[in-house]
Amino acid sequence: MAKFVSCKETCVFPKVWDHHVGSLIYNSPVLTAFPLLSLLIDAKSRQLVTGCANGQLWIFSLVEGHHYRCVTRVSLKKKSESFSRRVESRLCSLPEESQRPCTHGLEKGEEVEASLPILGLAPCDLSAIVSAPCVWGLSSETTSCLWIGSSAGLFIFNLANFELEAVLHYRDFRSLSIHVAGSCAVMSKANDDKAICLLTSLFGRKIVMLEIRVAALVRSQQGHDAGRHLSVLPRTCVGPTSPLCFTTAKESKTPPAPQRQSAGRSTVKDQPLVFHTKVRSSGYASAPHITMFSPKANTRKRGDHSSRRRDGPRCKEYPLESSPPTKLYKQRVLAHGPAAAHCVQYSAGDGQWLACGLANHLLLVFRADLSGTPTVFSGHDGAVSTVCWSHDSRWLLSASQDGTLRLWSLRRAELALCVGKDVFSKPVRSAQFYYVDTFVLLSSGPELQLLKYHIDTCKDEIQRYKQKSRCKRVFRLPTTGRTEITSLSAVNDFYSYLVLTAGRNRTLEVFDLNAGRSAAMTVEVHSRPVHQICQNKGSSFTTQQHEAYNLFATTASGDGIKLWDLRTLRCERRFEGHPNHGYPCGIAFSPCGRYVASGAEDRHAYMYDLGSSTFSHRLAGHKDTVTSVAFSPAAPQRACPETQEEASFGRDFSVLLREGRLPIGNHYWAQCLLSMNWCWTLSEVVYTY
Repeated sequence: MAKFVSCKETCVFPKVWDHHVGSLIYNSPVLTAFPLLSLLIDAKSRQLVTGCANGQLWIFSLVEGHHYRCVTRVSLKKKSESFSRRVESRLCSLPEESQRPCTHGLEKGEEVEASLPILGLAPCDLSAIVSAPCVWGLSSETTSCLWIGSSAGLFIFNLANFELEAVLHYRDFRSLSIHVAGSCAVMSKANDDKAICLLTSLFGRKIVMLEIRVAALVRSQQGHDAGRHLSVLPRTCVGPTSPLCFTTAKESKTPPAPQRQSAGRSTVKDQPLVFHTKVRSSGYASAPHITMFSPKANTRKRGDHSSRRRDGPRCKEYPLESSPPTKLYKQRVLAHGPAAAHCVQYSAGDGQWLACGLANHLLLVFRADLSGTPTVFSGHDGAVSTVCWSHDSRWLLSASQDGTLRLWSLRRAELALCVGKDVFSKPVRSAQFYYVDTFVLLSSGPELQLLKYHIDTCKDEIQRYKQKSRCKRVFRLPTTGRTEITSLSAVNDFYSYLVLTAGRNRTLEVFDLNAGRSAAMTVEVHSRPVHQICQNKGSSFTTQQHEAYNLFATTASGDGIKLWDLRTLRCERRFEGHPNHGYPCGIAFSPCGRYVASGAEDRHAYMYDLGSSTFSHRLAGHKDTVTSVAFSPAAPQRACPETQEEASFGRDFSVLLREGRLPIGNHYWAQCLLSMNWCWTLSEVVYTY
């Protein structure tokens, strides 16, 4: 189907036509009160871009099935101001001999224009300049950029991350006779470093033609190899002075050498005397012992082992080409009362368990298919804000708003270690296992702390009340500027030295714990503080390309989701479409690394493909805000019988948590949904008190 878009000078909404038939396909609603001045269809990204007189850029999706939905709206003035601040911060971080004056800042006496009208749009090829990871459609060949001509300058805009790549202000050219343009036209060829710009003056009868070297313009305003030496996969050995080499005093002691005993001395010296023969009591006769009844007390244990044997296909490799979960399969009640669900996570090692942290101070552990009775862990005096599984799925770590950090034993269903709030100067915001369960990594205020722990597994029932497990802080590192850490993330499935942190001042900082210092930092990651960092960690059931493990995502309320490459600390793509303006909604990577799931405030869960900036699926039916999402790391292949009672999950499934924050009458909503591929049913869980 051949399509073209039309608009007129006084039009405030574009129209999409079928060229062959000559009929109207789509008529957009009114976008703005200002007239639309420019239009562009990008065939590579299949997007429609239109600019208006007040400096707003509207982007629509032309992908089949998206129904011409609006992907995002961008303010050119705000993007220009944010870009100038980033460029200035990069120049200040350079050595003194390589610093140069920034030509994009405002001089004294200069005023910023109230708006930057978008006079013209043209395609721009930056495939040879801008590098992108070649995973799941994230390559420089598929990244589209465009020229934006305005009255004050030229801008290179990236349609993947919705950020500016370069800015050229007319006022920077002192010899240029036109400083305020009335119209603008840009032409550039593919794989060509030159661009031709034609300007006309707004207040005079002048025409100027500019020749622009695109590569020189972009490279002069980008970062100088910031973060290019970083990688999640370690490239060097652990240094002798690294905090990761820490061992406790008990572990470092070598056992004494055994002394030889003489042959004449007994080897059972100082041993208690034990009678191994049965001593019969005196009596005329003993009554025969008859077993009247022998109950089978281990039926549940046998059932568990048989069910695990039936779950043999769990060990199969996770399919990389799997489709995203879109259908609801199962639903469970989390708590009988006004208890909101704050966090959820699958056991990373085997994917057989699901942990949920609630606002009623409880921690629940379900089976992965939500069957059976959950195990309840109680002891916190505040809402459980963070849960994390160990790599071997034996231990569960939880952090609460009461300021304590607790480590639980899944096998015994009891508390193994408790770190009180007297240890931390500030509340613990994030906590997780690190370095393949060697350490506990956490953030407390502006500090990143590393704890070495020891769990006593002795089964001495007499001295069970004694606390033999211990924990010791081995390393602490403050952030640059001592700003509060709002989120952190690190890989625990394999040995990695890097830790990602987000600060209250909207910065993103990378720490190298092998060197024990900050490795890189970028500013203005989002317009608001980041409330979650999510890395593409894969799972034990799948293997991705090694470049894919350097991808991570950040999200902030009201600013969408950004996908980053750790090697360059560059935003590669931005995901827009899910409403998230006030409440922090969680995100998660699929085990195959192709999709990103997100909660939203419109009672939907959104699925994004890494190759597109808009959502591919929207899961409807919730009654409140979807606050947390989690993918199962395993790839089960069990059949799905017809009856609902015997139905089991299919190939990709995820859990979506909806928090019951708002009471309606005497009812509170809380829901736990298990999504499956090819069926969708929905039922509502209402808690009454």
